[in-house]
Order: sequence, then structure tokens, then C-alpha cells
Amino acid sequence: MSGAGEGPGPARRRPADSRTELAELVMPQHANILGKAFGGTILSLVDKAAACAAIRHAGRTCVTAQVDQVAFLAPIEIGELVRLVATVTWVGRSSMEVGVDVHAMDIRAGTQRLTNTCYVTMVALDEAGRPAPVPELSLETEEERARFAAGAERARARREMRRG
Repeated sequence: MSGAGEGPGPARRRPADSRTELAELVMPQHANILGKAFGGTILSLVDKAAACAAIRHAGRTCVTAQVDQVAFLAPIEIGELVRLVATVTWVGRSSMEVGVDVHAMDIRAGTQRLTNTCYVTMVALDEAGRPAPVPELSLETEEERARFAAGAERARARREMRRG
């Protein structure tokens, strides 16, 4: 694992320390003429949730570097509650991968369904706006170790893709 903690706070943080939940009620201004939430509205919420998780992990300003493939698995209707759960899954020197799950809840029926899952790469910045080191992840469970390993592989693939 990399990402020595030279920034504020502890040198290592658990994935649970970054876990962020956001919720938003889908209103008519968030939807298209079919009554479904605009994809851009959902992406904006994904970006916000990922930023909050990254900031909680890094203890400093973070910006979006990349959003991996986003598949809209199911529409989200006007009147539903959108719940986003974001957690840092992998860290490099200054970058972090944040996994974001999007759930829609039909508040009348009390049912909930997963509508999106994606990964967002965030970069921590110092006061001059340059990439800054982030704390390492303290992995405590097999699931966390598996997510970290998968995140490391995705980071490698992203680097390869940038190289062309």
C-alpha cells in the first residue's frame, strides 16, 4: 500500500472512516419529460458523494480526476429518495478511488433498489493546488483487502489507458 500520510491527521485511515451517505429527493426539476431523473443530476450527486468521502479520507481539498464507466441499471422516478453511499476503496500517493453505490427508494412502498455503481478517482490538493500525499488505507477485513486489490488493478488499467 502506498500513500504516506504527510497531510493532516493520522498516517492511516480505515475505509469506514471515509464512508459517506447522501440523500436527495427527486423533484420535477431533476427529471426529464418522462418523469425519470436526469443522468446528469445523478452524476452530480455521485461526484458530490465521492468528493465528501475523499475529503474525509485525505483531510484536505480533493478534486475529481476521472469517473469510470457509469451504467444506469434502473430509472429513478420523481418522488423517489436517492441514497448514495461512497467509500474510499484504494489509495495511491495523492489519488484515491472512491466506490459509489446509488440506491433509489420508493418511499410509498418502502422498497429500495440499486440503480448505479461506479468508481470515481479523486486527487488531494495542497494549498497551492498541487497533488498532495494522502493517508494509507488500514485494511481490516478480507472484503476491504479484495476491494483494495481490485482498485489497484483498475488504477493500473487507467494508467495504461492514459499512456495509449
